[in-house]
Formats: sequence, C-alpha cells, structure tokens
Amino acid sequence: MTARWPENWAALVSGAECDFCQGMGQDRNEYGARIFQGQYIDAYLQSAVVQTGYSLSIWKGRHVVEPVELTDEEAAGYWLETLRVARAVIAIYQPLKLNYETLGNTSPHLHTHLLPRYTEDPRPGQPFPFPAPRHPEPQIPEQDFLAQVQALRDLLS
Repeated sequence: MTARWPENWAALVSGAECDFCQGMGQDRNEYGARIFQGQYIDAYLQSAVVQTGYSLSIWKGRHVVEPVELTDEEAAGYWLETLRVARAVIAIYQPLKLNYETLGNTSPHLHTHLLPRYTEDPRPGQPFPFPAPRHPEPQIPEQDFLAQVQALRDLLS
C-alpha cells in the first residue's frame, strides 16, 4: 500500500483546518505547555517522552506554510525568537547537539522542532526516530514537566 497525503491536505495548507491556527495562544494543550510568548512565535515544551527538552517554535502570525512566505522582517523575527528559545533549551538540558527541524509534512503551518540529542540517543548521528503516528507517547510525570516548564520560562523572561 502506498502512503498518501491526507485527504484534507488542501484545507490544511490553506489554513482552513490548521490545528496550529485554531489552537494558538493556549498556555497548555494536549501536547505541552507554552514556555515563551514572543512577537513572532509561541514556543511549547512537549510533554511526551520523545526526547527530554523537545520543544516547538510556532509562527503566530497569519497562516504560513513555508518560511519563504515571510517578509524579511518576519523571517528575522521568527528565527531570532526561535534561537532565543533554542539557547534556553541548550542551557537547561545541555544536550550534545540540538537539531532544528522545520518540516510541516503533517501540520503544514510554519514551525520548527527543537530536538535535543544526548549521549544516550536512539540513533546517534542520524535523524531522530519519531514514534509512528497514532501511537501515543508516554508522558513526562506532571511534577517533573511543570518544573521544566518553569525553569525554561524563568530563563526566557
């Protein structure tokens, strides 16, 4: 069987059915908690145990799929705020490497995955193996998660 793009791909790309646009501005959602609220991005620490410190930087202006759709000023703001969050993730978690992944293949709204890589890594030197969709990841214990959220918020304020 050949994998296909979702039936509603055009609606996702247009923004009509964009999960990011519809859920923007929440302090907490089913995936994580907001750690930074900037002019250009909102950033969220992810609560699933994918990789400690895994965060998303999400464009918060109009619906945009590709970074090339931004004006020069918007692009500068997007990347500067994303790098600000990345510096905080590096400072708190001290990974060996931080990956910056701007994909949009599942959710076509401009966002960048900030994915720390550690000594105990499932695929050192290779792309990170995300779990298969439709398989929920185990969650970070709530008390630990909230402590990490607060540490990042404190550093980013």
